[in-house]
Amino acid sequence: MYGSKPQAQPPKPVTVSRLRKMKQEGERIACLTAYDYSFAALLENAGVDVMLIGDSLGMVMQGRETTLPVTVDEIVYHTRCVAAARKRALVMADMPFLSYIDEREALLNAGRLMQEGGAHMVKLEGTGDQAHIIESLSRAGIPVCAHLGLRPQYVHKLGGYLVQGREEAAAQAMVDDAKALEAAGADLMLLECVPAGLGERITRELEIPVIGIGAGAGCDGQMLVLQDMLGITPGKTPKFTRNFMTEGRGSIRDAVSAYVEEVKAGTFPATEHCFL
Repeated sequence: MYGSKPQAQPPKPVTVSRLRKMKQEGERIACLTAYDYSFAALLENAGVDVMLIGDSLGMVMQGRETTLPVTVDEIVYHTRCVAAARKRALVMADMPFLSYIDEREALLNAGRLMQEGGAHMVKLEGTGDQAHIIESLSRAGIPVCAHLGLRPQYVHKLGGYLVQGREEAAAQAMVDDAKALEAAGADLMLLECVPAGLGERITRELEIPVIGIGAGAGCDGQMLVLQDMLGITPGKTPKFTRNFMTEGRGSIRDAVSAYVEEVKAGTFPATEHCFL
């Protein structure tokens, strides 16, 4: 009709192929955790690329000491809340402790996260020994993010929340694990609490995108727990995080937008947020 304004095009959704293209083109990927509809809608409006329903909800939402008590039912519920707000961002859901102990359990529980929760991708912690699990999920058409480095579900085995991969042998083992999981069909890699040099090396040697949380600025993207970057997590916050609310920003949305902008520009994380 004459004089009518052109309709705004809906934003193109972030997909697995889009994430890979972002890596190829050097566009950094901004990721945050989300656990409910209202915050998910805010993250969407701020331009977050990936929203993770992390089992971190056990600590920041439920007040637990670790992520271990979180159940599949709880992740399904919170994923459904986040997915209801999704317009563009990729929705990724954690697979809780012992929910992928074998291929059958992994398929059943990952299927629930996608069918009931609305997730587009699942994330699981593990080394190269989990390659067969990822291969099985991939064959079933389930996108997978592999999680290396500090793995919170292994906190008692690791002896605490410690930086991983500082010794040469451990670093090489992590590189080997990353390549094995990529070969098994992983679509994304999350590195947590590793030296910045190791994070950069793994990012360089993998074709799939690598997201860092305490893994240095050389990764393809960054992840933080939402409550950490808003400065509302009780107790001591990790070295790799930063309170984006303490810098004269007038709202939570401003703080999240600033985080996205700094990730995209490569100014976050800075040296003080990285491990050597």
